[in-house]
Amino acid sequence: MEGDSAGARSRQLPAIAENRAVSTRTEGAGYGPGGYPVTEPIYESELAAALHYLIGIAWKWRTLILGTAGAAFVVGVIYCFLATPLYSAIVRIQIDREPGKIIDGGSTSPTEQGGTEFQKTQYELLKSRGMSERVVASLALDQDRNFSVPTPGLIGSLLGIFSDTSQEADTGAAQERARAVAVGRIQQNVEIRPITVSRLVDIEYTDPSSQRAAAIANAYADAYVASNLDKRFEASSYAKVFLEDQIKQLKLRLEESEKAMIAFAESEDMVETSDKTSIAENNLAAANAALGQLISNRIRDEETWKQVANSTAINLPQLLTNNVIDGLRTQRNELKRDYEEKLETFKPGYPAMVEISKKIAELDRQLATEVNTIRSSLKAAYESSANQEAQMRARIDELRAEVIELQKKNVRYNILQREVTSNRNLYNDLLQRYKEVDVASGVGTNNVFIVDRALAPPSPSYPRTLLILAGALAVGLLGGFGAANLIELLDDRIRNPEDAEKATGLPVLGIVPRSEFENGLMAELADPRSPVAEAYRSLATSLQFSTEYGLPRTLVLTSAGASEGKSTTAIALARHFAVTGKKVLLIDADLRKPSVHAKIGLDNAVGLSNCLTGMATLEEVTQRTEIHNLFFIASGPLPPNAADILGGTRVFTLISVALETYDLVVFDSPPMLSIADAQLLGAAAHATIFVAGAGDSRRAVARNALRRLQLARALTIGLVLTKFDARSSRYGYGYGAYGYGYGYGQEQDGVGSGGVKALLPKLKRRDSKSNESELV
Repeated sequence: MEGDSAGARSRQLPAIAENRAVSTRTEGAGYGPGGYPVTEPIYESELAAALHYLIGIAWKWRTLILGTAGAAFVVGVIYCFLATPLYSAIVRIQIDREPGKIIDGGSTSPTEQGGTEFQKTQYELLKSRGMSERVVASLALDQDRNFSVPTPGLIGSLLGIFSDTSQEADTGAAQERARAVAVGRIQQNVEIRPITVSRLVDIEYTDPSSQRAAAIANAYADAYVASNLDKRFEASSYAKVFLEDQIKQLKLRLEESEKAMIAFAESEDMVETSDKTSIAENNLAAANAALGQLISNRIRDEETWKQVANSTAINLPQLLTNNVIDGLRTQRNELKRDYEEKLETFKPGYPAMVEISKKIAELDRQLATEVNTIRSSLKAAYESSANQEAQMRARIDELRAEVIELQKKNVRYNILQREVTSNRNLYNDLLQRYKEVDVASGVGTNNVFIVDRALAPPSPSYPRTLLILAGALAVGLLGGFGAANLIELLDDRIRNPEDAEKATGLPVLGIVPRSEFENGLMAELADPRSPVAEAYRSLATSLQFSTEYGLPRTLVLTSAGASEGKSTTAIALARHFAVTGKKVLLIDADLRKPSVHAKIGLDNAVGLSNCLTGMATLEEVTQRTEIHNLFFIASGPLPPNAADILGGTRVFTLISVALETYDLVVFDSPPMLSIADAQLLGAAAHATIFVAGAGDSRRAVARNALRRLQLARALTIGLVLTKFDARSSRYGYGYGAYGYGYGYGQEQDGVGSGGVKALLPKLKRRDSKSNESELV
């Protein structure tokens, strides 16, 4: 056994060295103890990762992107071919600030300072409909049917079949429509482009005819110059007429306002209006002051009356200060004291005592009479104060009405007086303005000049073929790349190791390329030059470093779904470790749809189900294979309750017995799906390997399967990605992208047997050859 272990370790050295060559770089690194290179990990920046991602998507979906770009380019070519050539003629004008004034104050236009508002106003005037109408009238464009007749579209052509236009052509409506079409076409095709940091403006007109484009552009400039001059002359003449009419009206209004002010003053006797207003205001102020004093007295009398009216006692200040009440109270107190003293000697019925009681009652009656008298006097005082307050309020209302009436009269008089003053000032100003306009109306200059007239353009300005084609190609590329990126984002399938690690959080132990196994699985694994065999050797090497105690002695291979390469991986791992010298037991634990026996060509008459149900022993169901040290237990007859059989204690007993004889036990379990077989086996074994098929397994399904394994307390040490096609992946252009350098005749550093020789110079060539022959 020790010799076999030593041989196995020696045979593992090439695979270990190969794995290190793939995952690390040795540039500038030395060699540590045992002759192994000291390596450093390779870190990829975020920018490089982003660039790799984008380049990968572009390469993967190159057909879609190039097809979209080609379609857009063809559409651009067709558009350029069918588009009508257009010619653009440009005339340049200069718009100065306000022209020089011969007479100050003679201008009737608003004064402009040449700022942003002035320039913006001129640009909008150039775009106005009135300017287009001037051009149409000057060139008689509404009479040109090639220009003024609109081109009907498809719907217009169909409607024209059913409409009768023979009579409409002779009417004025047709002329108006032609004029409107011509004006709208000029407005649509003209473009005003000011030259920055200058007073120059380019007027550009685009038309299918180069000669007509130049003629319309020049006519547009001439129309603007004429419009500017007409506006000034019209403003002066209109100002004169307007001022004459306004002067006449203001003269009449001034006379009427003066007469109205005099008539109002006579009718209202407004000579001493201000004095009367002052007297009335003084009376109102005095009445308000007196009202305040009366209100205070009324409040005081009201409170006094309320205290006396609501109280039955005679200890109030208003009662205690009365001399009569004070004397009566003194007499009553003396009689009361005398009664109390005699009460100790005589009874209340004694005549003297009765006499004293009568006197006290009489005094009480007199006190009540006096209190009522005082209450009546206080009530009368309160009522008197209230009456005085009411009378004063009525007086104040009368005075307020009088003051308001006087103020109204004064306001009306002031209004009439201000109207007279305003009319007089306006009349004088208009007379002065009329004289200035009359003198300045004959003097006029223009502030618009034509710098360069338009010439007929020799070549069309539209379509710009190169620009349109470049834009179409760019839009097509962006659209194709966007569609590819969207498809990539919506695709939740695991396609590469990065997707697998992100989706599951497990390290990728191995990557198995896609293969058709034309000669069968066992023949493919027996070929040392096979990419599949090389990938599984790399996986076996990774397993030896997957845990702190090395290779787990019991392994369970499972997957989220069916047909993801789980059984193939189990067979390949069992075969590899058997070839390297370990005694391996491969068990087909898929008691629902077994397939291992068919792939290795053995019988399935008896197997695991017989052993777990106690119908056979481990030795009785174990079969030898063609490979030395590799033994196989088929699934056996399919039970109706596979989960119940696997959930018993016999699985643990089977593993314990098997480990006494075998170095490694590999279980091929059924996929997770919605059954618990893989969970039960994972809980019993030392480690579980999760297998995912590239392009078949989905992220959500894989995460759900791993969550179920975690709930079963199964130790999942890593993931194997099968069916990986690096040529269609966006992360490489061949197997070399992930370190697969297949073939032993190539001299590649870190890839294949040549890489092993470069990394382990101390290993002899004959040792690696003997290992290869042994693997075969």
